[in-house]
Amino acid sequence: MYKLLFKSFFRTKIFLVSLVLLLTVGVISILTGKQYLVKQEKAIAAAQVYQEESIKKNVEYHRDDLGLLLYYLRFTLVKKPANISAISIGQSDVNPLLQAVTIRGLEGQKYDTDFENPSLLMSGNLDLGFVIIYLFPLVLIAMTFNLYSEEKELGTWRILAAQTSRKALFLLKKLVVRILFVFGVLFFLMFLASVTLQIPLEQNFWAIFLQSVLYLLFWSALCFWIISLQKNSNFNALTLISIWVVLTILFPALVNNYVINTYQVPEALDAMVEQRDGYHEKWDLEKAATMVSFLEAYPQFSKYDVPEDEFSWIWYYGMQHMGDLTAKETSEEMTEKIMLRNTVSEKIALFVPTMHAQLSFNTLAGTDMLNHLDFLIALTEFHEKLRLGFYPKIFDHTTADAIDWSKYESKFYTTKRDFNWLSLLLPTLCITLIIALVTFYNLRKL
Repeated sequence: MYKLLFKSFFRTKIFLVSLVLLLTVGVISILTGKQYLVKQEKAIAAAQVYQEESIKKNVEYHRDDLGLLLYYLRFTLVKKPANISAISIGQSDVNPLLQAVTIRGLEGQKYDTDFENPSLLMSGNLDLGFVIIYLFPLVLIAMTFNLYSEEKELGTWRILAAQTSRKALFLLKKLVVRILFVFGVLFFLMFLASVTLQIPLEQNFWAIFLQSVLYLLFWSALCFWIISLQKNSNFNALTLISIWVVLTILFPALVNNYVINTYQVPEALDAMVEQRDGYHEKWDLEKAATMVSFLEAYPQFSKYDVPEDEFSWIWYYGMQHMGDLTAKETSEEMTEKIMLRNTVSEKIALFVPTMHAQLSFNTLAGTDMLNHLDFLIALTEFHEKLRLGFYPKIFDHTTADAIDWSKYESKFYTTKRDFNWLSLLLPTLCITLIIALVTFYNLRKL
């Protein structure tokens, strides 16, 4: 029976169209991911070269004044993207993967990033995750919407029904043939992605793979449920397309609008302005007022004198740090609200397989917002370490020649966030099983 069903399916136009479409778009999505990795590698290499050359040039010009030299020098922290991020680029096209900062106020630098084409950001990236979430369900719908209705409309269903007492099983076998075809293409694309993108076969890769399988099983069950209602082909096609639009476009947009308006995040610009205002207003105050707060934070520098009648680097960098402290509350509020948005979205996504799949892909690929917040925390620690390492040398009037600049290369940050297999796979599995049970109940009426 399966042999005949496969032969019959392979002779249809929908098989050939689906195969060419999925393979073509799938390969393009993998190449898009490869291009993304190459672009990031080039940016990282360029940043490393720039930092090395910048240090050499500026040391020549400001050899005797370390405070002035470090006013200009930038030091780079890089979050090198894992190769698996090419499967689901997520928000990494908006959030920078490297930051070059001076030892001056951090809040004014933390949210600096390159300008991106708004049209490209709106359309998103054609990565493999996009193909799985949006295109694969459409192909499933196209192959299954008339699985039963076409037989009935052509008048062949009565003949088939007369030859078997298990009509529901016959429909299920026809569905299985199409599901196996889709899974075959998915397996091929995932294997091709692992080879082309050089993704190690570790747990994050297998988690994305299993999430993809469950996601397609969900859509298979959904298609079979609509078939079990025994309506005509037009009804099936319109209903399934409507469900696809609601689950992939409308509902995520509504959830996004809800979390944005419920948890309004202060603009990053606010923190930058507060940092600048907090720094600039110190020029009009007595130096002692600035130094009291600075020395409370760093009592180890209390041994250095701060002359009231002349410029000093300890006072200047003290002002810079006080600017960061002024913006600290806004920065923390912004981080807290972003985390709340993410938490609410994840909870709602437990009941929406399309959203759950997208968020899972981003989390497993390390391209979600929480991953970027972890990077910003690491950037703060990196900046703190730089400042506290250079402050004593600046305040002691050390020259640039006394520092081994070869140690100050670009630093790399790696993150590995754990995930729970149960919370990852169970939501989609439960919804799929519920739909399957309802479907089999309906099929009893055949």
